[in-house]
Amino acid sequence: MVSEEQFRTWAEEAEAGYDVEELKRRGRGRPGRGAEPMQVVAVRLTAQELAALDAAAVKHEMTRSEAIRAALAHFAESDCPATKLEARPKGFEPLTF
Repeated sequence: MVSEEQFRTWAEEAEAGYDVEELKRRGRGRPGRGAEPMQVVAVRLTAQELAALDAAAVKHEMTRSEAIRAALAHFAESDCPATKLEARPKGFEPLTF
């Protein structure tokens, strides 16, 4: 719950007006990675796949998202056809990149 004092403080601030340039400089949300907006893609991973991903991210001092992007970039540059992925043995072998 917001106190009456905090509400008055916000009202006074709003009535005084805001510096639009300051608001633009501050920015909102996560910092961008480029000129184009990014897409969010949901992926389902097993507990073992997620553990391997997190271990690789820690090993390479990356965030989970950075590790996924690095793995996708590596895969996109490789000559591995998708059929090889479908034929992989049951269970997960951690990939290194």
